[in-house]
Amino acid sequence: MVGESSIAADGASGGPLTGFRIVDLTTMISGPFATMMLGDQGADVIKVEAFSGDYVRAGGHRSGGLAASFLNNNRNKRSIAINLKKPEGRDMLLRLAASADVFIQNFRPGVVERLGVGEDDVRKVRPDIVYVSLNGFGESGPYAAKPVYDPIIQAVSGLASVQGGSDDNPPRLLRTILPDKLTAVTASQAVTAALLARERSGQGQHVRLSMLDAVMAFLWSSDMGGQTFVDMPVSVQRAASFIDLIYSTQDGHISVAVMSNREWHALTQALERPDWLEDPRFTTPALRDQNIDARLSLIQGELKARTSADWLERFEAAGVPCAPVLTRNEVIKHEQVAASNILVESDHPYAGRLRQARPAARFDVTLTSIRRGAPLLGEHTDEILGEIGVDTDHITALRAAGVIEG
Repeated sequence: MVGESSIAADGASGGPLTGFRIVDLTTMISGPFATMMLGDQGADVIKVEAFSGDYVRAGGHRSGGLAASFLNNNRNKRSIAINLKKPEGRDMLLRLAASADVFIQNFRPGVVERLGVGEDDVRKVRPDIVYVSLNGFGESGPYAAKPVYDPIIQAVSGLASVQGGSDDNPPRLLRTILPDKLTAVTASQAVTAALLARERSGQGQHVRLSMLDAVMAFLWSSDMGGQTFVDMPVSVQRAASFIDLIYSTQDGHISVAVMSNREWHALTQALERPDWLEDPRFTTPALRDQNIDARLSLIQGELKARTSADWLERFEAAGVPCAPVLTRNEVIKHEQVAASNILVESDHPYAGRLRQARPAARFDVTLTSIRRGAPLLGEHTDEILGEIGVDTDHITALRAAGVIEG
């Protein structure tokens, strides 16, 4: 069963960020995903686009003129299309920034200054604003001005080497754009932290975040042990095992993972292999780690004898951590996903019926909701300009002069 999304009237979300306005100049994935999370939590996110629109609008798998990827990264936003190369366009953006709490952009370093909407320009009209700059490699260094996409960061950060399993193995890319999405999650947390600091001090600040920063901080948590001790270098770091904890069964695949002695005993019971408890290679967690390849190979040999359903029933009865390995089409129908109401459906005025993941963090007092679907390019231009005091005649003149569109 798929849940119905909570569609609240505009301004009635009651989210934890209700009352905060975010001017969003970001494109692609990292910035838009970050601001969508903030919008899900109640912020008024105004997506400022060039007349050509966010590049993700051009993606495939479309309905009603909107690409699935754009819909999944830009809900709970309004769109205004402004030509920032015209002085009047820059003036309109600064006027909009004066009404905002957060200004976020992911241009390459130096671009916003050339456009006249850098931090100094924006802070003149809103001194306490939280100004956020996202980029690929940071503001200085030989790579600062390089064009960046997700695979480039996977390559430079060491992530591709980690995924390859060893520094001397062929590197591999993750089959998801982790650097983009991880940067988004980091950015959304940083924005809320900066807003909290402003609530306490009354002072805005400039938050700078690179994709390289985000991924390296993420990797250091668990994958950079060999680089941690300065005086104990590890020349080549390898994974403990090159065997994934995904096992083939008679008719498919399952995942099984055991850590504690209790779980190891339960696994041997479910596999009907009590002799493994006496094997000197496996008598302690440390020995099982040292002999991980032998242990995992033995488990794989046993699991091919029965179906996935048979093994999962046995493992669950014994208390062994396990799960089926699901395809994307199976995920949306799985009983746990349904029971948790993770997926919600809503009606988009142009794209039709949508299925999306709900906002992941759930608040017990304030609400998160899908108040509106992703906007058409410039769909709210007149509405937004009206809110900052631009009258109808002026809007008409700006449109005639090629300053705004929509």
